[in-house]
Amino acid sequence: MEMISLEQELQCNAYPGRGIILGKSADGTKAAAAYFIMGRSENSRNRVFVEDGEGIRTQAFDPSKMTDPSLIIYAPVRVLGNKTIVTNGDQTDTIYEKMDKQMTFEQSLRSREFEPDAPNYTPRISGIMHIENGSYNYAMSILKSNNGNPDSCNRYTFAYENPAAGEGHFIHTYMGDGNPLPSFEGEPKLVAIPDDMDTFADLLWENLNEDNKVSLFVRYIDIATGKYTSKIINKNQ
Repeated sequence: MEMISLEQELQCNAYPGRGIILGKSADGTKAAAAYFIMGRSENSRNRVFVEDGEGIRTQAFDPSKMTDPSLIIYAPVRVLGNKTIVTNGDQTDTIYEKMDKQMTFEQSLRSREFEPDAPNYTPRISGIMHIENGSYNYAMSILKSNNGNPDSCNRYTFAYENPAAGEGHFIHTYMGDGNPLPSFEGEPKLVAIPDDMDTFADLLWENLNEDNKVSLFVRYIDIATGKYTSKIINKNQ
């Protein structure tokens, strides 16, 4: 697979929706994760990321303007032991609870499907990072309608064992803006992961569409120790 320019990819898509990037830093020492949200409606744009234990959650920036919390208020990131879960919805909790009962990442998502937001039927995208004894692997999932038909749910899981240094994969909800919004297609896209977390965060934030971007979370985890550093950027301050 050819590596794409993340900068150009974001610049050319005014509305990728919500996106997950997982990978390994160029020096091979860090597991990297990024998650961003965008919004077109006032309700979707009225959000911020806040820390919640070892993870994060979305929260209304102005509670008086929140009209419908369903599908937009959730915990995008949770940590279960040596596993970090990143998703675009409340399936974070499903994965956490099922994996805590010894189910696999793929099995835990069998009870879920795309979001019930007709006519878009937004895909549920999810990622899991597993660090143990100095080794690191990750997997990504997308649950989507069958070309806009809500009677069928198409399920795809992509697993990356011993990922190469400097490489990551990017999956997002929409191919671009539209009505209805067109769901992501194909494999997660191969992208470069730099050594520096702040550099990575700045690249993402600066190239997301200015009108539609809402919040960004980035975390780098030391593969040898499991210690992590995180960064949150919210458009609403």
